[in-house]
Amino acid sequence: MATIAVNDDNFEELVLKSDKPVLLDFWAQWCGPCKMIGPVLEEMSGERDDIIIAKMDIDENPETPTQFGVRSIPTMLIFKDGEAVATKMGAQPKAQLAAWVDGSL
Repeated sequence: MATIAVNDDNFEELVLKSDKPVLLDFWAQWCGPCKMIGPVLEEMSGERDDIIIAKMDIDENPETPTQFGVRSIPTMLIFKDGEAVATKMGAQPKAQLAAWVDGSL
């Protein structure tokens, strides 16, 4: 499965009401570390069926990042049963991201 695009309008439906945990990556086009982590998240989304991996462009969607106190990007939050349960900031190698996801589920 590929990553899904989430925006302020569909955030509640796609993330908070999801029947699976969701890793939401807050990113922007101009962010170098975001561009580095993007392919890693795409790869992980194709390998895992226990979590949905989603991306939200903070420039196009200011409400949700503000609601969750996102101050730097990339910031990734894992949502489980409608609640943010884990946060990771900055670009990480795939092995570290996978370990973080596994530890958060």
